[in-house]
Amino acid sequence: MSAKHSAVSLASKLAAAGHIAYFAGGCVRDKLLGVEPKDYDIATSATPHEVLALFPGSNEVGAHFGVVIVKHEGHHVEIATFRTDGSYGDGRRPDSVTFSTPDEDAHRRDFTINGLFENPMTGEVIDHVGGLPDLNARVIRAIGTPAHRFQEDALRLLRAVRFSTTLGFPIEPVTLAAIQANAYLLDKISPERIRDEFSKIINYPNRRRGLELLVETHLIEHFIPEVLPLMGCEQPPQWHPEGDVYVHTSIMLEMLDADAPLTLCLAVLLHDIAKPPTQTRDPDGRIRFNGHDSLGAEMAEAILTRLKYPNAVIRDVVHMVSRHMQFMNVQQMRKAKLKRFMSEPTFDLEMELHRVDCASSNGFTDNYDFLNEKSEEFANEPLIPPPLITGKDLIEKGLKPGPRFKEILEEIQTEQLENRIGTREEALEFLETILE
Repeated sequence: MSAKHSAVSLASKLAAAGHIAYFAGGCVRDKLLGVEPKDYDIATSATPHEVLALFPGSNEVGAHFGVVIVKHEGHHVEIATFRTDGSYGDGRRPDSVTFSTPDEDAHRRDFTINGLFENPMTGEVIDHVGGLPDLNARVIRAIGTPAHRFQEDALRLLRAVRFSTTLGFPIEPVTLAAIQANAYLLDKISPERIRDEFSKIINYPNRRRGLELLVETHLIEHFIPEVLPLMGCEQPPQWHPEGDVYVHTSIMLEMLDADAPLTLCLAVLLHDIAKPPTQTRDPDGRIRFNGHDSLGAEMAEAILTRLKYPNAVIRDVVHMVSRHMQFMNVQQMRKAKLKRFMSEPTFDLEMELHRVDCASSNGFTDNYDFLNEKSEEFANEPLIPPPLITGKDLIEKGLKPGPRFKEILEEIQTEQLENRIGTREEALEFLETILE
């Protein structure tokens, strides 16, 4: 059974019990845009107590706000009582709510295109806030006085950018000006909530426009201010004819595949984050960024940790940033070093980062082509084959575990990767030469 079928069934039961029950918000917007909604929310005149009586065993996750989650045929549907919100003391959530009417409920919502209702029995769209004209005009507009909406819940500042990015709608001028004037309110919002909205922006195909909007609205200043110095940070024109570091990064984001994973999007955004603090000029005027990869890894880790990204995301992004300059040396690497380089779990993503790094600037593909050829050459065997000897063998030779263990095993592995030894017997013979 589809999510829509479940939602219609639940709304029908509410209506049969004498309650108003409408589809609300994003599902109505998406349907009108010709997009199949991922989930359906129901707004109703029934109180939480009445909803629970109709659907026993449901999850009363937000009774204070009149929200009940009902499970039906494997789908979870949010059913919320029509309400008006009291004051927002913390700039995040209302201190109190009062159950109310559909009109009043629509006017407490964030943007006009999200304030629409639909009668699921008839398909009639109910518009109390001018959402239909704005949807037809393809524009993002705050409901009522924009500054009030953002002062109530500052996360709406980021949500406006997200909707503009994902829907491709511009933010109308009064709403845009209110975002710029109230950008400082984002400081009230938890890093986790900011992270979740930002991830949806930077991980969307239109991510370049998302970044540009975050800069234009001044919101980026309040969670990744390190991006701002990229603007105006000059690069050597012979390698980067496209412009400064910010332009270079923006073009890279635009060149990524639509389905690029979050870790790659973050790595592209942050790969040159340390160019401004490492920029130097030789006496002849040549611009250099020595060590920007290693410092960039440190800065990326600090930024992503500040935004409470999961450890696995931080680890992979930092690793990619730290290694992105090594691609220029791959053709000079010995086979063993190259195989180790290519065996990293993030290598395929790093290849994509390198591709857009070059394509957005100098257009060189030599190293990218070389690595693709090597991938084909090495495809018939594991990049890192099983070890021919282990630490147990070293112990049997009388060695005690310690740093020397790792050095010996790595030296034998190098010989194996270079195809100079290929059997356990040869490895043991080589070990004897090491221990002599």
